[in-house]
Amino acid sequence: MEICGLAVSATQRGKLISAGYTSLSSLSSVSPSDLARDLQTSESQATEILKAASHCGRLDKSDGGHAIVAGAQTAWDMLHEEDLSRRITTSCADLDKILGGGIACKEVTEIGGVPGIGKTQLGIQLAVNVQIPVDFGGLGGKAIYIDTEGSFMAERALQIAEARVEDMSEYHDFVRKNFQVCQVQMQPQDFLKNIFYFRVCSYTEQIAVINYLEKFISEHNDVKVVIIDSVTFHFRQDFEDMALRTRLLSGMALKLMKLANKCRLAVVLLNQVTTKYSDGSFHLTLALGDSWSHACTNRVILYWNGNERYAYIDKSPSLRSTSAPYSVTGKGVRDSASNSKRIKMM
Repeated sequence: MEICGLAVSATQRGKLISAGYTSLSSLSSVSPSDLARDLQTSESQATEILKAASHCGRLDKSDGGHAIVAGAQTAWDMLHEEDLSRRITTSCADLDKILGGGIACKEVTEIGGVPGIGKTQLGIQLAVNVQIPVDFGGLGGKAIYIDTEGSFMAERALQIAEARVEDMSEYHDFVRKNFQVCQVQMQPQDFLKNIFYFRVCSYTEQIAVINYLEKFISEHNDVKVVIIDSVTFHFRQDFEDMALRTRLLSGMALKLMKLANKCRLAVVLLNQVTTKYSDGSFHLTLALGDSWSHACTNRVILYWNGNERYAYIDKSPSLRSTSAPYSVTGKGVRDSASNSKRIKMM
C-alpha cells in the first residue's frame, strides 16, 4: 500500500514522501525516534503515524491474501507473451535492431549520454512513435512525458509528428500497390493531443507524480510509454543526506518497475553523465552511481564516435552488448548520416 492512502494529514503525508517513506513497507522497521528525526516532528506524532501505518497494513493483508496466488504465471505463458508483444520503434533501423525491434513494453529502459547527444530528441521521438496505429505496425498508444529540466519542446514534437505522418503516407502509397490499403487518418496535432505532459520542479514533485501515475493510467488505459527526462536532475542537487537519496531512488525504481509490468507499458528513463575516477584516471559514466544501474532492465549509453552518434547496449538480460549508429535530423531520429560536425566526447 502507498503512503498516499495512509490515514494521516496531507502535511504529514508530504513530509513522509519528502523523507523517502513512500510505502507502508518503508515504515515497517523504523523506530518512532528515527521517524521523528527524519520528519522533524515530535516523537508522539511519529508514534501516531506508525500506529496508522500498522493499522493500514493489517487491513491490507486481510484484503490481499490471495494476491500472490492469483498472480502466478508459467514460464511458457511468459515466453508466449514476449513473442506477441510489440515494441516502440526509434525510427532508426540499426538502433531498433540492437534493441530487438525497439523499446520493449513491461521493461524499464535507461538511456544516458553527454549533453547534446540526442536524449531528449529520442524521448520525444518515442512519445510520437508509440502512437503509430496498429495497421502501420505500431502500438496505437499514448505517451506520458515527465519533464524535470524544461527541455521538452512542443514545436519540436510537432516537427517530428509531421515527419511521422509523411512516413505513414509513404507507407500507405507502398502497400496500396500491393493491394493492402491502410488509411492515414492521424494528423500532426493528433499526436500532440496524445502526449500527456507533466512539468516537475523538485524531487518531491517528481515522486508525487510517479505515485500518481498508476491512477492516471487507469483513467487513460491507452498509455503505452512513460518517459522521464531526466530521472537524474533533481537528485543531483542539494542532497547532503545520501542515505535519504538512496532510499528515495530505490522506492522510485521499484514503483516504476511495478508500473511497467502491471500496466504492460514501456518506462524510459533519460539520464545524465558524470565523471568517475577508476584505474588512475577519470572517465564518463551515467549519473546516480552503480547501485542505480540495477533499477533498469536495459541500459543504453549514447556517445560520440568521431563525428557520428552511436548507441551502445551496456546492460540487458536478453540483448547482446553491441553498438549502432544513429543520427538526429530535422525529422527526428533517423538512420545514420555522417553530417554531424561535433567532436568525440565519450
